[in-house]
Amino acid sequence: MLFNSYEFLFLFLPLTLAVYFAVARRGQEPALAWLVIASLFFYGWWNPAYLPLLLLSMVVNFGFGSLLSQAHRQKKPRAGRIWLTIGIAFNLGLLGYYKYANFTVNSINAIVDTQFHLQTIVLPLAISFFTFQQIAYLVDALNGITKEYRFTHYALFVTFFPQLIAGPIVHHRDMLPQFMHGGALTPRVQNIAIGLSILALGLFKKTVLADGVAQYATPVFSAAAAGEPLSFFVAWGGALAYTFQLYFDFSGYSDMALGAARLFGIRLPVNFHSPYKATNIVEFWRRWHMTLSTFLRDYLYVALGGNRHGRLKRYRNLMLTMLLGGLWHGAGWTFVVWGGLHGLYLSLNHAWKHVSTRLFPRPILPRPLAAALGWAITFVAVVVGWVFFRAADFDAARLMLEGMAGVNGVALPNALAARLGGLWSVLSGIGFTTYLGGGSQFVFTWLWILALLPVALVMPNTQEIMRHAQPGLLLHTPTEANEIRPLRAATAALAWQPRLRWAILLGFMGAIGVLSMTRVSEFLYFQF
Repeated sequence: MLFNSYEFLFLFLPLTLAVYFAVARRGQEPALAWLVIASLFFYGWWNPAYLPLLLLSMVVNFGFGSLLSQAHRQKKPRAGRIWLTIGIAFNLGLLGYYKYANFTVNSINAIVDTQFHLQTIVLPLAISFFTFQQIAYLVDALNGITKEYRFTHYALFVTFFPQLIAGPIVHHRDMLPQFMHGGALTPRVQNIAIGLSILALGLFKKTVLADGVAQYATPVFSAAAAGEPLSFFVAWGGALAYTFQLYFDFSGYSDMALGAARLFGIRLPVNFHSPYKATNIVEFWRRWHMTLSTFLRDYLYVALGGNRHGRLKRYRNLMLTMLLGGLWHGAGWTFVVWGGLHGLYLSLNHAWKHVSTRLFPRPILPRPLAAALGWAITFVAVVVGWVFFRAADFDAARLMLEGMAGVNGVALPNALAARLGGLWSVLSGIGFTTYLGGGSQFVFTWLWILALLPVALVMPNTQEIMRHAQPGLLLHTPTEANEIRPLRAATAALAWQPRLRWAILLGFMGAIGVLSMTRVSEFLYFQF
């Protein structure tokens, strides 16, 4: 079931909320059990055949968690490590089979020219997210961090529907105490107002902004997949359109997850915090999919040694972490390259910081100019990475990058060139050419890009708009010094308050979001 669907917005969500608070009058446990049942129904809406897999995963991990907690209490670290190894192997085995079995067989066939064949395995929805979440639970159980061992509570921690499908990846210690708090069993007007406000913002981002610009990204990547050469502005237009589609799609999902959870009095971790404002790639990853970045850092990068054994091993660990992070996003070599690119970006960023502080003890550029230059380099690097993330294969990515590099020339639609008058003489003199058709597509592509760039770059985000309402758990605070600052006037003017004008504005945005659901489209992160 999609957040941006009529079934979710007008049936599932209000019904689940009403029954939850009605059942809560009879006690905490029946209310939590109802949420588990509703969340399993939410998951099974997509494909009931994979409900047994989710249930099996929960039962087995709950058992491993109990054994790990027992080993911690009895101070048996060796037994705990053995159970943790078995538990992680079980989780990665399930993930590997369903997500990577076909990819592995196809790769072997391509490399050694064999003809092995597996029946097509359909990827179960959210398997990457609930697998990582449960691995984190097992590690926390070994360390004695988890304190609640009822299966109903554990099942709610895993399946709570606002975060089940595409995150955020939550920790047991952050979520369960909120459900145990008596205030979560009583409907509160403040929570309803905050939750609906964030839901409206997220729905608008998804159905109006993300889906609106998506129609200008898809044709360009489809043309590259078909082998068509792309000119400079067409290639950049497609790449930037996808860059903003993915941004507002994921931002919209993150907002709707926060808003839906807040209706129940639950604050999920903030998972998205204006990543395109980052002025270096390290800060970008502190703001993009924040809970996944934290998971990769705490459970993979640190486990590999982190930065404890010198700079070279640090760079190696960064590369390995991001390569695996890329593979986590999708079973394809383009995702591996995307992860490798970001591993390289992060290594270069750390290396440059080390070298520049020694060579230039004092800043050589004014701070605003240095921030603008850092932002431009970071943004272009991210856009190049998104080409591999979105492209159907390496040939399509190559054609996109060749077009963006100007290999196929710089061209404008003939209809647009004819309206430039004397300016066209100048442009044609420096090598611009024209092509027939596509004038309106070209114009609307760049109008969307020019409209969305300042929204992503200088406007306050949902956390900043809702800052007086504490919309979510900010488990990691991004560094404001390493961002393009939002407009102060806009930030002050767009500070949410429980007032009539905000109710009218967000009601209007929510209505536009609903009216824009003419074609229901999945959130992009649902495929991971």
